[in-house]
Order: sequence, then structure tokens, then C-alpha cells
Amino acid sequence: MRIGMLTSGGDCPGLNGTIRGFCKYIFNRFPDAEILGFKEGYAGLMNSDYMILHPADIDNILDKGGTILGSSRQPYKLMTVSENGAPTKLSQMVANYKALGLDYLITLGGAGTHKTASLLAVEGCKVIGCPKTIDDDLFGTDVTFGFETAVQTASDEIKRIRTTAESHSRVFFVEVMGNKVGWLTLHAGMAAGADAILIPEIPYDDDAIAAYVLARTKTARSTVIAVAEGVMSKAEAAMTKKTRKEYTAQMGSATARLVKSVRDRTGIECYATVLGHVQRGGEPCAYDKVITTEIGAYAASLVEKGISGVTVCVRGTRLAYNHLTEIAGKTRFVPSEGQLVSLCRSMGIFLGDQL
Repeated sequence: MRIGMLTSGGDCPGLNGTIRGFCKYIFNRFPDAEILGFKEGYAGLMNSDYMILHPADIDNILDKGGTILGSSRQPYKLMTVSENGAPTKLSQMVANYKALGLDYLITLGGAGTHKTASLLAVEGCKVIGCPKTIDDDLFGTDVTFGFETAVQTASDEIKRIRTTAESHSRVFFVEVMGNKVGWLTLHAGMAAGADAILIPEIPYDDDAIAAYVLARTKTARSTVIAVAEGVMSKAEAAMTKKTRKEYTAQMGSATARLVKSVRDRTGIECYATVLGHVQRGGEPCAYDKVITTEIGAYAASLVEKGISGVTVCVRGTRLAYNHLTEIAGKTRFVPSEGQLVSLCRSMGIFLGDQL
């Protein structure tokens, strides 16, 4: 049996744990199996650039952040585009899958990775996906690996900001990753005890934000607001996509726009901190070490059962799978009236839309 494996898109803690869980299962059950680790994600499959994985390669990688295979972003919208009559990226990958005699392809990634995996499955490749993203936004699964570690990292950093905010009686906007969805910011903000949490699913009101900050400065030593990078004001939400893109390019990051808005309305000096890629790096937390081991081994069990065209998912405390064609292209958003949002409102955590 010959199996290909790749990690695609943004990296996150737990990729190596999933690789390890899958490989250990396969090596134990199929001693003669050969596992090809494609380098730099789908680019490795396009270029037949790979390394043969041996037991020694995966022995001590559970604690390591990042991915031993490397990763890259390959825009989904370009997968079926032919440039100057050349084969499409999709057709190159299908041809190499066949030329290398692969029996299965295991793809570790997020939304874009799963959409491309679905294309490959439709073309006849036996694909199994594994749900990776710190955004926790993959449709059909309760959990994506890397999320819990990113929550821990982001919440720790927000708490550090809190100590300096308290010392100097300051207002801080702390930007957390999350371009389209707010799961990471919502969880990290709650875990860090943030005073306000702003997420993309709930456009904020500039005047309400300013009034909230002004009121806090009269009653509290500090104000710490967790901000998802993809948040937008109600005014920005009403813009066309093109106009909003031009506006944000001119005005800068979410935190930069919020700082300017509040300063212009209140005269209060605010501070912005962008956490950035620290949220993707480092050793996985214990939960992610366990869940990635489970996910990797479960994906291997699907190979053993002859199941393909699916992606592993977590439902409650059990592992299962979804068909790629049913979940690809769909996003799991934070429900604006969901339980966590309702709890935040009940506790007085400001969500930016109304006082």
C-alpha cells in the first residue's frame, strides 16, 4: 500500500501530532506500507516533491509545533485555471497521484484545503481529510485541532496586556486572528476575562464603542478589548466588498481603525496590540496532543476500512466522518444569538453592537 500525506494552508500546533498518529497506526497494522510526505502542501503533489516517511521520522514529533512536511497556500480559485494552455494545478495533482501509484491521499488542512481535497475526490483520488485550523470554522465538526492551543496562547497574551493596562490605567485593543469567524477571539476573550469582545459575526457600532470606553475610564482602572482581525463596524458592513477593501487598506488593521475611531470621538488615548503569528506557533497543549493522535489514527482506520472521499470530524466526544462534497465550501460561524454570545451579554461582556 502506498499513501501520500500533506499539510496545506496556515500552520498550527498539532500537525505533527496528526502525522504521527496516522503513521504509527499504519506502520503497526501494515508493516510494508509506504508513506510519502509531500513537501510544502499541495505544491509537493503538483511537483512530485516528497520524502518517504519512516518510523524514526515520526518518533519524537508530538511536542513540535509547525509541520515536518512544510506547508504553503494554494488558492482554491486557481486550481482549475489553465495558464497559457498549460495543465491546471488540479490535473497535475491527479496525474501525479496516479503516476506515483498512490492508494490514498491524506490532507491536513482547513477550509481551502478541504475544498481542493473535494475536487481531487471527485476526480477519482481516494482522499481523507483531517480538520486543522486555529479558527475552528470548519463545517461539520465540533473541534478542529490547533484551536485549543491557540486559545491558550491568545488568552495568555491578553492577560499579560491586562497587567500593564492596570498599571497605567490604559485602554487596550488586542487583535486576535480570525478573518471571517470569531470563535478564537470569543473563547480567548472569555478565558482572559476581557471586558469586551468584538467578532466578525456582530458588526460593532462606533458610537457605542466610544461611549463604552468613555464610561469605563470613569469607573475602572483599565479596559481590555479582544478584537478579531476581521471585525467591521456597522458602517463598514454596509459598504460594498470593493469599497470596504479599499477602506481597510487605507485605515489599517481592525485595532488601528478602532483606536482612531475611539480617539476621534472621545479624545482618549488607546493602545493597540496585534498578537499575530505567535498564535500559530509553539508546542501543542495536552488536549491537542491527544485529539491529533486520535484524529490521525482514526484517519488511518478509515484507510484500513477502505473508506475515502471523507474528512474526519469530532462530534461531542466521538470521532466520525463527513463526506467532503457535503462540507467543502461551508463555514461554521459563531451564531450571533447562540449560547456563548447570550452568556456574554448576560454577564455584561460588551460585544460592540449595543450598550
